[in-house]
Amino acid sequence: TWGGEEPLLLAELKPGRPHQFDWKSSCETWSVAFSPDGSWFAWSQGHCIVKLIPWPLEEQFIPKGFEAKSRSSKSDTRGRGSPKEKTLDCGQIVWGLAFSPWPSPPSRKLWARHHPQGPDVSCLILATGLNDGQIKIWEVQTGLLLFNLSGHQDVVRDLSFTPSGSLILVSASRDKTLRIWDLNKHGKQIQVLSGHLQWVYCCSISPDCSMLCSAAGEKSVFLWSMRSYTLIRKLEGHQSSVVSCDFSPDSALLVTASYDTNVIMWDPYTGERLRSLHHTQLDPTMDDSDVHMSSLRSVCFSPEGLYLATVADDRLLRIWALELKAPIAFAPMTNGLCCTFFPHGGVIATGTRDGHVQFWTAPRVLSSLKHLCRKALRSFLTTYQVLALPIPKKMKEFLTYRTF
Repeated sequence: TWGGEEPLLLAELKPGRPHQFDWKSSCETWSVAFSPDGSWFAWSQGHCIVKLIPWPLEEQFIPKGFEAKSRSSKSDTRGRGSPKEKTLDCGQIVWGLAFSPWPSPPSRKLWARHHPQGPDVSCLILATGLNDGQIKIWEVQTGLLLFNLSGHQDVVRDLSFTPSGSLILVSASRDKTLRIWDLNKHGKQIQVLSGHLQWVYCCSISPDCSMLCSAAGEKSVFLWSMRSYTLIRKLEGHQSSVVSCDFSPDSALLVTASYDTNVIMWDPYTGERLRSLHHTQLDPTMDDSDVHMSSLRSVCFSPEGLYLATVADDRLLRIWALELKAPIAFAPMTNGLCCTFFPHGGVIATGTRDGHVQFWTAPRVLSSLKHLCRKALRSFLTTYQVLALPIPKKMKEFLTYRTF
């Protein structure tokens, strides 16, 4: 377990302002993302710009005393051929970002066989969702634009790649639809998912690639099948708009965050609500009746699946342990919009309304053997399959996260 030290600010990156920007451009950092292998960080720093930064950060960004902890031994081998920071000018305000997983070798061979002239998508790619409904697909290593995906009629708010490396991309838009694209087929649109009545804010694909969760400005959350692209169920329980969602690393849990100041933890297989994490005011000078102060903006799971990070309008980054109903640590952050964990743990990145990115220390945890077994089993067993096992009831409760 984690000793509960408060997160410390490791570094803060601020966008440069080299020339006078058009007054219509916005400066918010709507999205931050790490590549799944942890080698790149991207942030939409406002004014149509996305910054791509090799990770770990260069020494000049990191305060003294943190170098050893935050830099991996691999970074010492960076020579002259090391990756360089890149600036992608997207021509439109950037709302959503997603890195592809590293493609598996078979898809490379397939691609080469069927598309000898086609773009090489055997590289790490970054998808950017834009204000005009376009999605631009970039090659990370070179910073080159590979292609555009057109179809959405309004802002593309969120993007998510299937974690399997199949290069299926899901996009969520203010046009109230989600769209599924196949980047192995020149970005062909393969499905439009309709049903939301409000802007779609967030989409998240389960790590086992079986489910897709989407949250719009509605009280219910939609769960879709990634196999048939049909609606499995609606999750009802929030009292206000749901704005963020994330699956646990073993796909056994789903968390949703809402303007109603709650995070709800669900069993996505049964639709059961397992627990609620309520965000209460810490500052006694703030009036607790002003519920908007605790409106949530973002929620994400830690890579080992034992912690959550949340960003709310009450100027706090909170870290929660799954088994506890109260946060175990807080950090003060103003105007937070989004948060994400570094894929190998130890760091949380947050984005703010003024275009900044902050990096915070996060719990580096040694999972119990019990949890590691649960995670391994739940990666391929649904809740119903666990309940059908000939094992004691207490073990079933643990494996289905009813107990910790």
